[in-house]
Amino acid sequence: MEKPILQPKFKDAPHFKNFWESGNGKQLIEFSGANVSFKDFDQFSHFFYDFDQIGDQVVKDIYLTQSYPEASRQIETYIRTGIFENHDIPESVKILFGQTQSVPDWVDFNLIKSGAELCMRCNVDSLISLRDYCLIGGYDYAYLNKPLIVTEALKKGAVKRLSETLDFWLNVTRTDSLLTHQKGYEFAIKTRLIHSYARLSIKKNDKNWDTKNWGEPINSWDMMATYIGFSLVFLYSLNKLGNTYSQHEEKGLFHLWKYVGYLLGIPENLLPDDKKQATEYFYLWTSVQPPSDKDSVLLAHSLLNESLENPILKFNFQRKNLRYLHICCTWFLLDDEVCERLEIPKVKNRYLFPKSKIIFNKIYEKTISREARIKRGNKDQLKVLEDYLNTTKQSNFH
Repeated sequence: MEKPILQPKFKDAPHFKNFWESGNGKQLIEFSGANVSFKDFDQFSHFFYDFDQIGDQVVKDIYLTQSYPEASRQIETYIRTGIFENHDIPESVKILFGQTQSVPDWVDFNLIKSGAELCMRCNVDSLISLRDYCLIGGYDYAYLNKPLIVTEALKKGAVKRLSETLDFWLNVTRTDSLLTHQKGYEFAIKTRLIHSYARLSIKKNDKNWDTKNWGEPINSWDMMATYIGFSLVFLYSLNKLGNTYSQHEEKGLFHLWKYVGYLLGIPENLLPDDKKQATEYFYLWTSVQPPSDKDSVLLAHSLLNESLENPILKFNFQRKNLRYLHICCTWFLLDDEVCERLEIPKVKNRYLFPKSKIIFNKIYEKTISREARIKRGNKDQLKVLEDYLNTTKQSNFH
């Protein structure tokens, strides 16, 4: 079937113009020095109908020809020990692992280490940024959320979904974790195949999938936007919460996510090198996304209420207070217009907590060494993940 020709159909819509002319988008342009325009739209828009065909073929050849446990064991063996010419394996597996075991010339692991250290050094602010800005802000893009809705992510529950995101993010952002056969590399490959498995399931079982408007399920352009969330949007959130970082750390963060994107099968020319490029790419993608719909609101409220459902905190008043703090951060980080579309509850003194964090961060950075902050952040983040995994009973990737 011939691919549809995509247009930036929402470029004149109020939600798009308000975001880029007076909201978070305007802030991102000022933050990054981007020059946004539609001159390169056609160079990117076709990726809305592009997807990871190699990953899909691996799933067809491995996961759909044997039991799931057997397939998983086989893939884990290739991840941890690699593949060799004399292996009697499907061609798709040779291609996928040939790609991911061959580290591109542009990869600089020292730069990646610097990006990982930034993620650890910012400790709880990294987790606040992920949850209260990157994840919940992404729910405002209605078409982006369709695979979550179709695969019934709401039924899985927000605790499980958040645990999965944290498990992935934390494992790919540790020191040296993206070296071939290490834990971050493993999580990237498994996530790639989870995406392919989900995409094949949607295409097989959902007869109402609207490819023309929604793009291919988990398409390459949507994947680009998701990983810009982990780099550009995440970085701006850290900045807004009063964290400072060097140019080397900033460059390292983008380099880290560029390599993660490469391992996930995202085309290299969709992976930005810096915040300017990322903002310009993000601008184009948002022009094909409508604002929040009823599914967006359900996803947002499921995430907000996760604090009430999660048994990590023992007492009900603790859970209610944690929910309140997340709501405060969401209002502080996101546009008011986006919060209203997602029907985020209005609470009293909502800027008090995030603004107090800014003051704390300035004092913390001046009094505690960088090395000590990295060590403490790594320890605290791993403890949060451990608590979530204990709640959901197992790692999400095994």
